[in-house]
This record gives sequence, C-alpha cells and structure tokens, in this order.
Amino acid sequence: MIILAFDTCLDKMYAVLKKDSNILASRVIENHDNKYHSAFLISTLQEIMSENGIKPQDIDLIATNIGPGSFTGIRACVTVARVLAQQLNCKAVGISSLEILAKCAGEKPLVALDARKNSAYLYKDGEIKGAIALDEINTDGYTVLTDDKLQPILGGTSYQQMNLPLGEILAELAEQNSYDSDWRKLKPLYIQPPPMG
Repeated sequence: MIILAFDTCLDKMYAVLKKDSNILASRVIENHDNKYHSAFLISTLQEIMSENGIKPQDIDLIATNIGPGSFTGIRACVTVARVLAQQLNCKAVGISSLEILAKCAGEKPLVALDARKNSAYLYKDGEIKGAIALDEINTDGYTVLTDDKLQPILGGTSYQQMNLPLGEILAELAEQNSYDSDWRKLKPLYIQPPPMG
C-alpha cells in the first residue's frame, strides 16, 4: 500500500510518502518569509513522489490532518486531499491533530492546543472533548502534551519544542483507519466556528 500523508494544520507542514512499512520520504516545511507553509504543499508532494518514482495514480491512500489548528491550514489539507482522492479514485482518511499528538504523549495522554478565548482544544481519556475553558482542565495523573502558549499554564511538554515524527504518525493512524476512507466523508474538524471578519 502506498500512502501519501500531509498536514498543514499545525505550526509546520508535514509531508510523508510511505510504501508498505517503509517511509520513502518525510519532509517538514516551516513558514518562509511572508509565505505560510501550506503554500508549499502541492510542490512538496510533487517533489517527494517524483524523487521516489511514484506517480499520482500509484497512491492507494491519502491521509490528512483535519484539525483543530490553523483555519487556513485545515482548509488547505482537506481540499487537497478531497480533490486528489476524487481525481485518483483512491481512499482518503482524516485524522485530528489531537489524536496525532496523543500518540506522542505517552501513557494516559492529555493533549491541549490553544483555542484562544482562554480555552483549549482538549483530547483526554481517549476522546476529543471539544474547546474547554482552561480553568476547567484537570491535568492530574495525565501525561500532558500541549503547545508553547499553553505549556506555562498547563505544564507538561510543548510539542513545538520537540522533533516529533508527526507526518509518520499521521500515515500510521490513517492506515489503521483506512476501512472508513470514502473521500466524500472527509470534512474539516471545526470545533469552534471560523473567525468572522
């Protein structure tokens, strides 16, 4: 099985090409000058396929992060995944940022990402809890993984200070969930409504 996995929802872009159990390519792209990292998504995907002799029609499964995260990043991921899967007539799976990060947190993970307005997108006890007020989050007994903004408040570790293989984890989780892989079901995970104005 050949999997093309990508994520533009978090602070960096992750792109992975996996064939069976082998990672053929793994790229991490940061923002450059005034360009947001998602601007490099299509060219990066083309590069990693070309460098590995993989044609788009060889792809069996497309995996993408569906959020929460950057509103623009979520839209870019989901749109590209849906269009590619439809055009290539292949499977597509969406995995949330919270589930991807939970795989990195260790035992009894609690993942909290800044949701602004004094709240966090929360993953706890094996499920997404939604956008929860910071003063309602109890971290006792959990392995906390969060972002730079919430780490001083909630403790634990910021994923942004670690070199985590998030693209590879996305590909692995998508492969495990490929049974539910109709591209028509692939939708952004908007826990809060998008900002207006």
